[in-house]
Amino acid sequence: MTDVTYARHSAEVAAGLMDELCKVYADAYGQVVGEDTMVKADAFRDRATGALGARNYELVTAQAGGELVGFVFGYSLRQDRDWFAGLDPAPEAGFTDERGGERTVVLAEIEVRKAWQGRGIGRSLHDTFLGGRHEERATLTANPVATATHALYEGWGWQAGGRHSRSVGCLLPRVRDVRAPVATT
Repeated sequence: MTDVTYARHSAEVAAGLMDELCKVYADAYGQVVGEDTMVKADAFRDRATGALGARNYELVTAQAGGELVGFVFGYSLRQDRDWFAGLDPAPEAGFTDERGGERTVVLAEIEVRKAWQGRGIGRSLHDTFLGGRHEERATLTANPVATATHALYEGWGWQAGGRHSRSVGCLLPRVRDVRAPVATT
C-alpha cells in the first residue's frame, strides 16, 4: 500500500488547490441517482471558496503517490455567524457565546476519494485537523438521514447537539471537546 502523507495548508495555498479539492469532492460522492453532479460540485466550490476568507482557516490534505486522496478544512466560528441559532432543543445559557471567535472550530468539510475510503484516511485527516487547533470545541453538521455518517462521528467522539433547518434540509449539528481524548473506534 502507498504511504499517505498529511500536510497543513493556509487559505492562500488552499486557493491554488481548489480544482483538485473539487475533484476529490466529486469523486467522494460519485454519481447519485436524481442529483446533478455538476450542481453539487459547483455548490461545493462556492462554499469552499467562500470559506477561504474565514478566520483561522486551515486545510489538511492527504496525499498518496503524488495524488490528493482526501482533505478536511475548517475555521474559527464567528460570534455573528449564529451557527447554533434555531437549535432544537435550545442549548443551555452561554452555549452560543463564541468568546471573540476563539471558542469553536467548524469542521466544514471532510472528504476522501472513493477508492481510498475505509482505510482510516478520513479518521487521520480528522485527528490531524483537530489536533492542531487551539479552540476548545469543534462542530460539524450532517444530514440526519446519513445514519452511517452519524455512527462514524459518534465513534470518533462527537455528540449530537440538536437539530436545525438553517439550510436546505434539516441538519444535525454535532459538537465535541477538542481537548478530550480521541475515541479509538
